[in-house]
Amino acid sequence: MNAAAGTTDTLQNRFRAHNCGRLDTEYENRKVQLAGWIHRKRDHGGLIFIDLRDHTGICQLIIQPEKAELFSMAEKLHVESVLCVEGTVVRRSEETINPRLASGEIEVILDAMRVESKSAPLPFPVADEIQTSEELRLTYRFLDLRREKIHQNIQFRSSLISEVRRYLEKHGFMEIQTPILTSSSPEGARDFLVPSRLHPGKFYALPQAPQQFKQLLMVSGFPRYFQIAPCFRDEDARADRSPGEFYQIDMEMAFIEQDDLFGILEGMFKHLTETMSSKRITRFPFPRISYRDVMNRYGSDKPDLRMPLELQDVTDLFVNSAFKVFAGNTREGNCIKAMVLKGRGNESRQFYDKAEKRAKELGSAGLAYIQYKEEGPKGPIVKFLSDDEMITLKERLQIENGDVVFFGAGKWERTCKIMGGMREYFSDLFELDQDELSFCWIVDFPMYEFDETEKKIEFSHNPFSMPQGEMEALETMNPLDILAYQYDIVCNGIELSSGAIRNHNPDIMYKAFEIAGYDKSEVDKRFGHMIEAFKMGAPPHGGIAPGLDRLVMILRDEQNIREVIAFPMNQQAEDLMMAAPAEVSPRQLRELNLKLDVKEEKESDK
Repeated sequence: MNAAAGTTDTLQNRFRAHNCGRLDTEYENRKVQLAGWIHRKRDHGGLIFIDLRDHTGICQLIIQPEKAELFSMAEKLHVESVLCVEGTVVRRSEETINPRLASGEIEVILDAMRVESKSAPLPFPVADEIQTSEELRLTYRFLDLRREKIHQNIQFRSSLISEVRRYLEKHGFMEIQTPILTSSSPEGARDFLVPSRLHPGKFYALPQAPQQFKQLLMVSGFPRYFQIAPCFRDEDARADRSPGEFYQIDMEMAFIEQDDLFGILEGMFKHLTETMSSKRITRFPFPRISYRDVMNRYGSDKPDLRMPLELQDVTDLFVNSAFKVFAGNTREGNCIKAMVLKGRGNESRQFYDKAEKRAKELGSAGLAYIQYKEEGPKGPIVKFLSDDEMITLKERLQIENGDVVFFGAGKWERTCKIMGGMREYFSDLFELDQDELSFCWIVDFPMYEFDETEKKIEFSHNPFSMPQGEMEALETMNPLDILAYQYDIVCNGIELSSGAIRNHNPDIMYKAFEIAGYDKSEVDKRFGHMIEAFKMGAPPHGGIAPGLDRLVMILRDEQNIREVIAFPMNQQAEDLMMAAPAEVSPRQLRELNLKLDVKEEKESDK
């Protein structure tokens, strides 16, 4: 294993004076004292070879046959037993050098060995990265963490956090810890509740994020705050989201505008990329794309910009079309989107059937397409389109023979999302550069949206964001046209964080909530402490909180977030190693003034 950046040699003591991964030819003929785990053991005709592993790497040990006591001891040991050894460093012969090891030019001939801990047979091998079930890995996570790749992931994570701290402290940020036990926040995801022993019938909540506390720190006069913050949300697992808890690089700044925050974040990601990885950032400064534009072009507000595939609006081409399906979707609020796949016009029928199946899974009634072949255009909708429409379409989309164009039609947002889903579906057709980091900012989110079910206006993103135009916009504009100072940062199709310039003015806040149907008394009841603080002098401020786990995932090329967390839960929010969650004793329940009413799951509910 490679040592983490900044790791230093251990202090000398009775266990060890040197590190396995630090030995090289400079130590030739010197006595060394090592400690670690048996990574591998081999018996080669009277010589026993042991690969000893510690946190810094692996070193090969040799037990010669004349060391009968050591030889006998080693024969009985399982891999992963813990040894303390003493010996002499010798240079390997040219043909036995191992270029894969930092210590591969030397080996240690043992003079003494002490067994500190014998290992029982293992449930899965540590030395070999063979496929092992996630259930077994998480049950024996302490073993899993010894494996090279995940061990390096955790080292990398630690080093990344150190670099984040160095960068932010250099830019005037102060690290402040905020409470873990706080009040419930019903506006977000489900809370984890903690019953109070001292206040029967009342509950604390674990924080979904330090949002309100960090804003109150700005009100308190701290200009720049950060925290490697634990957050707790009772939500389902995904590949890029751990159930229960996660960590974020939580930040807030006073007296800033949106551009100030963007500069800090872009600088931090540039620093981390150059310091911590061999990856490269495609465009710097990061491109900024409005919400409207990103949905129009990519059908998603977290696009992977590495993929050279965009949606194009062709609504205007079919206003007077004889094809009623298209013509009917040219009215206000509807649209027709096209997406060209270059060089895919001659795919098999199965290719198009699978694509249509995926479109239906995304909510479409079907998937219209036109194949452009040498003998002419083919496809289920060609017969409905006029020659002029076909010519104009080909010119507009710069279509060549061998291409295929797919269409989506309907309500603007729904159509964009369906076609965005198809863009993602086709991503496997492209060889994306894994060393490329394509960051972008998504900006200008709408402040409000119309809820078709409830038939009312509601907040679309974050109710505490400052509306662009502030009070004047709230009083004079159509609410659905008001934009907010809200932004997301996205990398390679993964959303790292949302953030906002906050609404620090009580009058603007009351008005913003009034438009969404909340009267002043309800705002005071729900957010009275924030309103009260803002009434006593609040600076303009804003912040963001990039997900630490997701950032490590991206930089380490991991597809599952559990590969970068030391002790994650499984997808059912269970800690298999610690057997959590677990039942508690009747005495503990009595102390908390709680009685359980656990309803048995019906067979039909399973």
